[in-house]
Amino acid sequence: MGVLMSKKHQVEKVQKCTSVVSAFQEGVKERAPSTTNQEEGSKEEREGPTEASPPPNLEEKEEAEHREADSKAGPSGTSQQAATSAPTRDECKVNQEAWNRLRDGKGVEPEDLDKTGHQLTPTAFVRPKRDANVDQPMEIALGQREQPVNDEMCEVCEVWTADDLFPCRTCTRVFHDGCLSEMGYLRPELLQEMRETAHTATGWSCYYCDNVNLLLTEEEMYSLMETFKQCKIIPESCLVSDELLQYRHFVSKQLFEKDLSDEQEEEVLAQFAALDPEKRGQIEWSDFLYHESLEVLMKFRTENSLVRLLSAKERDHVRSVFMGLDLDKDSVVTGAETRWAQQSWFQKLSKESQSCNVSISHVGPISDSSPASSSSERSTQKDDRPVSWDDFLRESAIYILAARPNSSAMHIRLPL
Repeated sequence: MGVLMSKKHQVEKVQKCTSVVSAFQEGVKERAPSTTNQEEGSKEEREGPTEASPPPNLEEKEEAEHREADSKAGPSGTSQQAATSAPTRDECKVNQEAWNRLRDGKGVEPEDLDKTGHQLTPTAFVRPKRDANVDQPMEIALGQREQPVNDEMCEVCEVWTADDLFPCRTCTRVFHDGCLSEMGYLRPELLQEMRETAHTATGWSCYYCDNVNLLLTEEEMYSLMETFKQCKIIPESCLVSDELLQYRHFVSKQLFEKDLSDEQEEEVLAQFAALDPEKRGQIEWSDFLYHESLEVLMKFRTENSLVRLLSAKERDHVRSVFMGLDLDKDSVVTGAETRWAQQSWFQKLSKESQSCNVSISHVGPISDSSPASSSSERSTQKDDRPVSWDDFLRESAIYILAARPNSSAMHIRLPL
């Protein structure tokens, strides 16, 4: 406790020093013009009134001429051209900033934050690098639970405040809701959602784990960005079904040198519907980006490498689901049960089911009395192939990763 309190005092001292330095810098900027004016005034008094004042600045002279020309030309003159060109430059600047945020994996640039309301600066995300043994199988024992323990201090301010911390369901990080608000990562409605779900069976994914795009390496992200640019996809903008079809046609031509078939177009539209659960006719940029990021992982990563991306909490959850399906305890389930488990990762709990503590979501074990464990639902599928624990883990890895975002959209549609 003494170490934690001393760390808290250190954080408070650093914040106070930062505030003092900022105030001093602002004061220096405000005093600089007045000091310059006083020095010029005293200089004029020493030199006497007979000396002529210096000629006006060339820029000021040009601005005066432009203003006079604009007043004579009226609204159809050069002022109208400036008005039409200014938004174009602003739009280009906004688009460039959006591309930079997409490249760096950041939702908000630090300089874009309201400095009066946000005292903390978000950290830059570091994209992973692929190791030499990333494709080698990872030994994960079925009967040995890892039971990871959450961190004791807030990830942002590194201060311990007991019950005021909200845990992530994927990793061991914990956060203060006030720190997340100060960082600018969560909007007020998302903060409220976090407060309601973080301590329930559904859980809540922090901004690290929610953004599955951060799983891509720099090379993979560069390739994805180039595809977006060639197809004229604008970052941070919503997409309608026609735009998603056009994008998919472009990718098909690029990879396979042919257009999508009618069946493939139907699959794209079905994926669009899965990304638009509220039936608004458009999909959010984040949902589209997460879907495309997961598609990159499916195309260019092996199943073994995807298993290595799972956190300790996720591995424990997979154990719970597998052991709930393996009723005869022979460490083997059927293909139909595997397909059902993959579907269960995406099930979201309603507020009613949360209040009843029904554990049927992807973040909790499947109990025998749960409606989701009904044998009648699993018996409707005909896949009776045996699936071992290792195969079950490899086949389910991509769907577990796809279930990380807090969004209600299904970022990878299950095959029929």
